[in-house]
Parts: sequence; C-alpha cells; structure tokens
Amino acid sequence: MDVDHVVIFDTTLRDGEQSPGATLNTDEKLEIARQLERLRVDVIEAGFPASSPGDLDAVRRVAREVTGSSICGLARCVRSDIDAAWEAVRDAAKPRIHVFIATSDIHLEHKLRMTRQQVLERTRSMVAYARSLCSDIEFSPEDGTRSDPEFLYEVLGIAIAEGATTLNIPDTVGYTNPVEFAQLIRGIRQHTPGIEKAIISVHCHNDLGMATANSLAAVMEGARQIECTINGLGERAGNAALEEIVMALHTRRSFYGIETAIVTQELYPSSRMVSSFTGLSVQANKAIVGANAFAHEAGIHQDGILKNRLTYEIMDAHMVGLGENTLVLGKHSGRHAFADKLDQMGYHLDGEELNRAFARFKELADKKKTLDDRDLEAIVSDEIFQPDDVYRLVQIQVSAGDRAIPTATVTLESPDGALITDAAHGTGPVDAVYKAINRIVQVPNELIEFSVNAVTEGIDAVGEVTIRIQAELNGTNGLPVNAQTGRHTYLFSGHGASTDIIVASGRAYMSALNKLIAVRQASALVAE
Repeated sequence: MDVDHVVIFDTTLRDGEQSPGATLNTDEKLEIARQLERLRVDVIEAGFPASSPGDLDAVRRVAREVTGSSICGLARCVRSDIDAAWEAVRDAAKPRIHVFIATSDIHLEHKLRMTRQQVLERTRSMVAYARSLCSDIEFSPEDGTRSDPEFLYEVLGIAIAEGATTLNIPDTVGYTNPVEFAQLIRGIRQHTPGIEKAIISVHCHNDLGMATANSLAAVMEGARQIECTINGLGERAGNAALEEIVMALHTRRSFYGIETAIVTQELYPSSRMVSSFTGLSVQANKAIVGANAFAHEAGIHQDGILKNRLTYEIMDAHMVGLGENTLVLGKHSGRHAFADKLDQMGYHLDGEELNRAFARFKELADKKKTLDDRDLEAIVSDEIFQPDDVYRLVQIQVSAGDRAIPTATVTLESPDGALITDAAHGTGPVDAVYKAINRIVQVPNELIEFSVNAVTEGIDAVGEVTIRIQAELNGTNGLPVNAQTGRHTYLFSGHGASTDIIVASGRAYMSALNKLIAVRQASALVAE
C-alpha cells in the first residue's frame, strides 16, 4: 500500500507544561524546543502567549531560534489573545496561530455563557482576524467530542471559509473511545463544507487511558495531524504520548500505511530531558521509554530472547535511542571520548555544559568502579537539565543513627555570592537537611512528594531523587486559589542524583526551590 504522512504536532511546551508541578522557565523551554527540532517534530506548540509576559517571551525566543519546525502559539478566540500569539511567533521561519473556542453545550452554558449563534459569529470574526496576520491558522472546537456533531460541522465549515487550514478535534476531557472517535472523524469528513481544503488534526487526553488508541483510530479515518506530548504529559492524566504514537505507526507501518518525519533515535533522549526539566519521573512500565520497556525477567522470555529477539521484542531498543548499557568509560577516559559517547546517546553538549558534565563524570568515576549509559544519563540530567541557580548547594554534612538526633549542616551560596551556613535537627537526615536549607532560604513551602530510585544495580549505584513542593503565590489565572489567602497554589518539581542519597535529596530540594524562587520573583515584578 502507498505510505502516507502524518504531521506530528508537539504540545509539550504548552499542554505538557500544564501538568501540575511541571513549570518550565524560558531557557528550559528553549532547550526542549531545540531537542524537539532534533527529533524533527513538524509543529511545536511553544506556549499560550496571552497567559503571561513570561510565556510570550518564551514563545518568542523559541520562534526566533528554532527554524526546523513550525512554531505555534495558542490563543482563545479573543483579539488580544491573537495579537499576543502573533507577536510571539511572527519572527518564526514557519509561524502558526492556533485559535480555539468551546462548542459543547455544557461549556457554552457554564463557561462561556454564549449561545451557539454567538460562537459561530465569534469563530467567523476571530479566525478571519488571525488569518489577516498569519497564513497558517489552526482552529479547535474545545470539547469537540461532547459537542453536537451537526453544530460541529457548521463551526468547522465557517473556520475553513475564513482561512483555517488545520482543523483540530480535541477530546478535551478524555471522554471518547476509539469506535466513537472514528465515527466522529468520519462524519466530519463527510459533512463539513470545504473539508477538502483543510487537514484534520486530533488532540486526545488520557483520562480513560485511551488517548493513543483514539488518536490512531482517527488516523485510520483520515486525520493527518496528531497532537501529542513527550512522556504523555498534560492536564490531569495527560495527552497522547508522542513516543507511543510514533512507534505504533513505525512498528505497524504495513497496517497503518502512515509514516512520520520523526528521528526515532531521539525519542529516549527527549524523554529524559523532559523528565529531568519538569521533575516528573517516567513510570518504569511506560511504553517505549520506561525503564522496563525492553527488560526481560521471566525465564521463558529470557530463553526466547537469547535464541531470537523477535520472540518477545517487536522493537529494537536502538531504534528509540537506547544503548546496550555496557561499560564504555572509566576514570581514565578523556574529555573527547566522553563527549563522543554523550553525542551517540543523543546529548549534544558543548562549552561550559560539557565542562560541568565532564567534571561530574570524573567525580563519579572515582567513586564507582564501572559506569554505564544510565550513569551518564543521570549526570547529564542532574548537571545540565536543571533550573538556573538562585541559591547553589555547596556542602552537606549530616549526623544520624538509631540513637542519635538527626542533624544536618548545610552551606549555600547566595545570589550575591556569599556563603551561608546553618544547621538543623529533623526526624531523619533528609528532614534535617531540608530544615537547614529552609533556615537559610526562608521561602515557605510544603513538601508533598518524595521518591528515590536507584539508577543502576549494586551498593555503589547512583540514586535519583524526585520531589514536589507546594507553595502559594500571587500568579496567573486558572490556578487553584486558597479561599482564605486569595493566593494561587503552585507545584514545583525537583530532581537530584548522587551516589550519596542525602546529597541527591539536597540537590532535588534546591532544584525545586530555585524554580519556586524564580516564579516568586517574576510574580513580584508583574505586581509592580
């Protein structure tokens, strides 16, 4: 059969960042966008420019510095939103404005408080306005899968008539199933006026665990753009996972007859980068990029794999960017060999980034007899994929035991370069470290999640710590508000790695705190 092409639209930087705790700063967004460009994503939805000055600036920087992908900004069907989106993407080599308005009766009645006729008129005027600014316009009827199909056909027809070239059908609340969604897409193709002039796109949420299946069902009915995120990040239970979509189409190419432009070897590095930047860990049994995705423990499976990998593996681990996890570097290895190995693994570092990572590699090589790819991934995640330091962790010293009072002494470097040391007691060594840091930083927050994972096997394994903290700040709309204080609740994730789990815990806490402090400072500037 002839092989067709589907556009991969990545919304990690917009919908993915809306995952609780996944706040990204501008530099992190730019670094992820560059990795998405290496992945050869067709369209990058870089943010929602009208939501904040910081988001507008981040989208603008991505638009100016990433040229291999179309750069898209999201906007409500509101003139000021569209102006902000155009201001953000206008310098892109391939700019796109993505406008949306809700079309389900439940959204019209309870959220928009608009009639169907008012939605039709707003769609007509705002799509036309967006088209007057930009030639590439995408239109989404929010909550499309719970909308009256006949009304949906009418809204989509108007959007096409006013210049929209991509029509995105969102399953906003993850309500539909593959059979229903296929029927909806089929109906849109059959009944929407002018549909032959536009590409049908789909944006599926994973509330019932069917986002990938729904997206692929839509492809079978003619959808030729899929909106997805790295690691399936996004609101609530997340979005369709880019790596699952791509590898399903690749592995079952003879069935779907669809191909993508994605460089599959960049999938795993992309997953690791996004996980490290957001502080949101990938579950071990996650398809394609999870730690167990290519692991075999059952004796029957191991026997089959040794005889022929096809017995229990439908994909080659190298195809998604995973190595063999064999020892390739040690304490006598040089900087060039280290850089070359990282490049093979998909981590393209140079300059100061490479110097910092190499210094950490040498430090770890002195402590561990053998190192493998997973150790190198932990180094890069902890040293490179971290927020800019406001406070820098310099030293941790702890005293603990079953008959001792856990005590920690911590030294931090302050924003002005001064070294500050303080100490505290705690219920355990980690609690003591965190209390000592709090005495210095004095930024109120609540630790709500703490997890530890061993990167490799053995008593000298590198440990990775991921935490989440919660704080109340003055901030953007749409966040939960404390009824008593009137302030918004933010979640911040942090990540740290070390052979010393106490040190890893301290680094993770500082990672989250630095994100909190940065947002706190930005909120203060906006308030002024």
